[in-house]
Amino acid sequence: MARDIAEGYQTVTDRTFRNMPRSGLEQLSFEIDRQLRDTRSVQIDLKDLVAIKAKNRKIQRLNTAMMVIRAFKQKTRR
Repeated sequence: MARDIAEGYQTVTDRTFRNMPRSGLEQLSFEIDRQLRDTRSVQIDLKDLVAIKAKNRKIQRLNTAMMVIRAFKQKTRR
């Protein structure tokens, strides 16, 4: 699912996580973090603007997903 989020195939909202158990949410958070590190580690030629934009879009999608997960966890915490 983390790869789908990075590629833009899966959109993330708080409704995405309503039926997900807490352990599944933790696992997804871990996978998104790992995907984020892998994406950041990719070296791209500075002249290839299309690839730079694609990489930045992936990073932005993953960061947004992490923020939505954190907000959802905080909202559902009792």
